[in-house]
Amino acid sequence: MEDIEIYTREINIDQLLKWAGITDNGAQIKPLIEDQLIKLNGAIVTERRKKVRPGDIIEIAGIGSWIIITGEA
Repeated sequence: MEDIEIYTREINIDQLLKWAGITDNGAQIKPLIEDQLIKLNGAIVTERRKKVRPGDIIEIAGIGSWIIITGEA
């Protein structure tokens, strides 16, 4: 499991995946959601604007898993 640092209290999952370089743009999350490949804290993600916060764990089937941590500003 890898860390992803964020510098805000929360971020939308589509923005986070782009920020972390997991997707090239926010639109690429749509097929991942439609195929139910993304989990946030063990629950399947059904919306691309789902809020992610430090301490959350994201899993994408066949790609990897990440824990969200607070970055130092």
